[in-house]
Amino acid sequence: MDTFKRLSRFYLPDKKMFIWSLISLAVVSGLTVLYPIILQYTIDTAVVGGQYGLIPYLALGFIGIMMLKGGAVYIHQYLGDMFGVRAVYRLRNSLYEKLQFLPFRYYDNAKTGDLMSRLTADVEAFRFFLSFGCAQLVNLVLLIGFSMAVMFYYSIPLALATMTMVPLLVLVVIRFDKRVHPAFRGIRKSLAQLNTKVQENVSGMQTVKALSQEDEEIVRFSGKNEDYRSKHLHVAKIWGTYFPLMELVGNLAAVILLAFGGYLTITGSLTPGELVAFFSLVAYITGPIMGLGFIINTFSQSKASGERLLEVLDEEERPDGVADEQTQRLVGEVSFQNVTSQYDSKNKPTVKDISFEATQGKTIGLVGATGSGKSTLIQLMLRFYERQSGDILIDGRPLENYTLKELRRNIGVVLQQTFLFSSTIRDNLSYGNPDATMEEIIDAAKRADAHEFIEELPNGYETVLGERGLGLSGGQKQRIAIARAIIMNPSILILDDATSAVDMQTEVKIQKAFKEVMKGRTTFIIAHRISSVKHADEILVLDDGEITERGTHEELLRQKQGIYRRIYDIQNQDQQHVLQRA
Repeated sequence: MDTFKRLSRFYLPDKKMFIWSLISLAVVSGLTVLYPIILQYTIDTAVVGGQYGLIPYLALGFIGIMMLKGGAVYIHQYLGDMFGVRAVYRLRNSLYEKLQFLPFRYYDNAKTGDLMSRLTADVEAFRFFLSFGCAQLVNLVLLIGFSMAVMFYYSIPLALATMTMVPLLVLVVIRFDKRVHPAFRGIRKSLAQLNTKVQENVSGMQTVKALSQEDEEIVRFSGKNEDYRSKHLHVAKIWGTYFPLMELVGNLAAVILLAFGGYLTITGSLTPGELVAFFSLVAYITGPIMGLGFIINTFSQSKASGERLLEVLDEEERPDGVADEQTQRLVGEVSFQNVTSQYDSKNKPTVKDISFEATQGKTIGLVGATGSGKSTLIQLMLRFYERQSGDILIDGRPLENYTLKELRRNIGVVLQQTFLFSSTIRDNLSYGNPDATMEEIIDAAKRADAHEFIEELPNGYETVLGERGLGLSGGQKQRIAIARAIIMNPSILILDDATSAVDMQTEVKIQKAFKEVMKGRTTFIIAHRISSVKHADEILVLDDGEITERGTHEELLRQKQGIYRRIYDIQNQDQQHVLQRA
């Protein structure tokens, strides 16, 4: 029950609603037990006793009880459903909010399909138990309690004899729970893996088709599907073993009632009506206990789901900064002082002892091979990851002296991998600045050389993009991302290979626009093309996480054996080769 206790903050606010639902359920259980009492009175008094005139009144009373029960059932179910829906509303919001503030390290290992499964299937399983399973458990206790009270009123010996099977039935149910709970947890994990496989396949469909891996993907999916099937069959086997056993024990109680109850009736210790009522009352006891398997089923599923939800809620969030003073807008002076960072203790540092200064309005170019640490420097500045040693200062203050929102609101980023939301182009452009006017949006699009192709789309800026920006070319998506960063009007601008998906002619246009945009802003340009960084005030050449060269474009070219000169020569030769072929 620790799982439900830890999740109680999501459903306790509506405890009054739950209590009223249980009160209605108690009324339902009480009225249900009246059925066999009326039946006993009808048989013993109206039929055996010959008072036939009572039968119409007993029938009307029975109808009235049914109507009252129907109203109580409605109140119980409505309040119970509302109780569960409101609880998972808070839970789902809390989970989504948690995902927004988890560090990037979490997403390095998390799988999208698994997270989707937690926020949908696991949340729904938890809701079902709150709305239905929990109430059924209470109904079982109430119905058994009321029924046993009436049975002991009619005949204590027969009630005791009938109840001898209850402990055995409870023992079987406990054994069933111990086996079925881990089995259901396995099903949840298998379903998450299945969802992850589907999500990865759909997201990577272009790669799958380009490499002609359709058949192999079918085989891989079949393996995941087979695992999911086998786990369900394992649960079905557990049900197939224990449910008949529970039914057998329940029916043994009916056999005892028939034998001993018949003897008591013959001897006159029990009336025929009481014996008939006993059969109904025993059904009210054995039936719910036999249905306890279903309740345990929902409990086990919700418990397994709750454990998976707690795994997300218990994840440690990235600590926010503590602002030592309020800053609406940064100046943009950046200082790295002997910064070293590594993803974990098992891996070597991604950057080692990095130091440089970037004053306001200065442009810093970052060049180096893949994996040299260029993007890591930017991720550290944005606090996507934390450094292990050294200091990073912005406007003379450590990063930790800014809140994350305050820090990132002043940094415009165009990442190498462009992501666009399934919304209008206008919404995507103003995502970082929802208050931007249409004039500001159009101006930013023009600066990024995106206005013309946007105007050519069916609905212009109101065109709804497909998932991940489908319907646009890579260059068009990247230009929208550039405009999105411009609209934020940041103090610091980061271009992480921002023109990698555009042709040389478009790159020249964007570079001209950037010259105006970068005025007064500290700019970091990560690029593989020398043409993208040659106008930078200082270029840092990284190799294996260290700065091996630094200087202007002209200064670095004078280092004949340097990495920068080698990259420049290779790119220059490639361009000349292309021109010769043209």
